[in-house]
Amino acid sequence: METTEPVLNDIRAHGADAYPEEGCGFLLGTVTDDGENRVVTARRATNRRSERRTRRYQLTAEDYREADQAAREQGLDVVGIYHSHPDHPARPSETDLEDATFPGFTYVIVSVHDGDPKNLTAWTLAPDRSEFQREEVALHALEAA
Repeated sequence: METTEPVLNDIRAHGADAYPEEGCGFLLGTVTDDGENRVVTARRATNRRSERRTRRYQLTAEDYREADQAAREQGLDVVGIYHSHPDHPARPSETDLEDATFPGFTYVIVSVHDGDPKNLTAWTLAPDRSEFQREEVALHALEAA
């Protein structure tokens, strides 16, 4: 995954704002010639989960449609999802694996301890959906407006 520090800071800030619940949202960007996801912006979403929100998040089909429309309006695509892990490590849980449905997407997880964002990691779903594989997070400079 390629992105900028401001995008990562937006994800961290959302995790802190949502604490002690899980925060979640979409990663908007493009796919590079090398097949890497280049994340241009993080789009906050509402955690639709009605219970156990400190350990689970839920996005609806309508959330995906709205994110897709917002991306298209900017000439981008939805290239991933992010969420926070309150008081847990920034690695995928079994539930994250069960709920993941899009090989090729980048899945970003930020750990938030006592309201303070800590580690941030990126993952991709294996083509057979059996596991997450770690993605490197490469920073690139802000592009001129």
